[in-house]
Order: sequence, then C-alpha cells, then structure tokens
Amino acid sequence: FVCEQPPYSILVRSIEAEVLPVCRRYGMGVIPWSPLAGGWLSGKYRRGMETPKGGRAQRIPQRYDPALPENADKMDAVEELVMLADDAGLSLVHLALAFVLEHPAVSSAIIGPRTTEHLEGQLGAADIHLEPAVLDRIDELVPPGTNLNVADAGWTPPALADKSQRRRR
Repeated sequence: FVCEQPPYSILVRSIEAEVLPVCRRYGMGVIPWSPLAGGWLSGKYRRGMETPKGGRAQRIPQRYDPALPENADKMDAVEELVMLADDAGLSLVHLALAFVLEHPAVSSAIIGPRTTEHLEGQLGAADIHLEPAVLDRIDELVPPGTNLNVADAGWTPPALADKSQRRRR
C-alpha cells in the first residue's frame, strides 16, 4: 500500500489541484493530516471568544493572533462555516472532517484528539455525507485548489527553521 500524507482541510485545499488527482490516477491512498486546520475548525478560535489557554495558541501565538490579517481571514471563514454547519445540522468539527473524507481520493484522515471527549466528538463524522449545496458553499468560501492563507500549506514549526535542527552534518 502506497499513500500520500499531505495537510488537507477546508482552509488548506491546494492539494486538490495536483496531489489528489495524481493519487487518484495512480491508485495511491491519501491519508491527510490536520483536517481541523491546526484547531481553527474545532470552534475554539472564534471572534469574541477568549483564546484558550495552553496548547498551540500558547506555544505559537502568531498562528492564532486575530490581529494578523491572515488570521482575520480565517476568523471570517470560521464564522461563515459555523453558520453553514448550523444550517446543515452539523457541528463545525463534523463539517470539517466530513469535508475531507468526502473527497473521492481520500482514504482516511489523521485526527489528533487530545481527549476521549474530542475523539468521541469526531468519530461521527465518518458517517456524514455532505449535500452538494453545502460543498458548493464551502467552495465559495475557499475555492477548490487554494489555501485561505498560503503560509499554512506545509507550515514549518519554528524549531525546524533553524538549519542545525534539520541537518545531520
């Protein structure tokens, strides 16, 4: 079994342009990571809500700072997606996971629950099939094959920005 393991979510869709079609053509599996876009699609990061203490937002605050323009765009998208999920009778988490699993080239998705409650809240997404109107609205918010924030695709953790952390010699 050969598979590709790219980042993929409603907010990070660039793999739809080339990676997913190639994998589909050659019968490769695709097991994307970060279907909740680093927590942005969990519902934890919303306008008017205090950023949760601990976790990623504390370790890498610039990725979750609502004052940054690229994060403001994510906040806008999240608010629209929350409304879309509500209209569809889904949670934002279920909408986000079902979106990734809905793509015909995707074999499965890597989820990263930190608690049993998170896991139980995510598992139901495997049985959800999104209506075409829901997928069309997602396409309006983040066009297919694009990323809402270009810097999010293949994001490099700060620890790896230092060459000494990724070179053997």
